[in-house]
Formats: sequence, C-alpha cells, structure tokens
Amino acid sequence: MGSERSRRGFTLIELALTLFVLALTAAIIAPGIGRSVETVRARAEISGFAAYLRAAREQAIMRGEAQAVRLDPEGRSLVITAAGSDAVRSSRSFTYLVSIEPDPPGALAVTFEPQGFSSGGTFHILAPGNRHYLVTVEPLTGRVSSRLADS
Repeated sequence: MGSERSRRGFTLIELALTLFVLALTAAIIAPGIGRSVETVRARAEISGFAAYLRAAREQAIMRGEAQAVRLDPEGRSLVITAAGSDAVRSSRSFTYLVSIEPDPPGALAVTFEPQGFSSGGTFHILAPGNRHYLVTVEPLTGRVSSRLADS
C-alpha cells in the first residue's frame, strides 16, 4: 500500500498549500528587497558625489591650479571648472533618488586649491526612506567625508 501511494505523486491539497506558502513568503520579502535596493542605489549616489569632490581636489593638486565644483540642484548636476573660468572640465549628473542641498543655502560651489586646501562646504543629501546624509569638505585639508546624519 505504501508503494502505491508513492507512485501517485502529490495531492492537489499538498500542491496548493506549497504554492500558498511560497506566495506568502514572496509577499513578505519582496517589499523589503525593493526598499534595500533603493537604499543601495542612494548610497552609491552619495559615494559618487563625494568621489567627484575628491577628484576635483586631486585635479587641483595635479594641475597646479584651483578647481571649482559647482552644484546645480535644479539641473541635478555637478560641474568642475578651473577657478575663475566657465570652461567645463567635467560634469556629473545625479539621479532623482537624492536631493542635494548646500549648507548654507547659497553656497553652491567649493573651490579646491593646488596646495590641497579648499573653501570648505557642507551638503545635506536627502535619500529615500527619510535618510539624511552629510557630505563635508574640510577647509584646511580639503578632505571630503560622508556620513549618515543623526536624526
């Protein structure tokens, strides 16, 4: 009798129960995965923003001339120019996932000098999930750092 049962396969109830458990698991896990993917993308955008500022500092040191990084919040972009010039050396756009605001609000540019120091600046970056990051450019060292802001 046991061998006859094993040849029949699964019952419809067993199959339906298995599919229900899989669907329930997917319904619970999928939204969390979607949120974590957005968080990873936003964090990558913040890292890219900080790396772009570091690249401008390196250019200033290597070229021996000051480099300015201008933020265009409406155009969602960053532009590197030689200080005092309008000729664009490099530009980078950022996605809709983040909103970047300078602090103070009118400080839309950071200048890096050939000696390594900078005009300094702080940028508030708002990301999905009400996450608030700070990217800071130190005036004396030109060091660029990013961190999750205390809420």
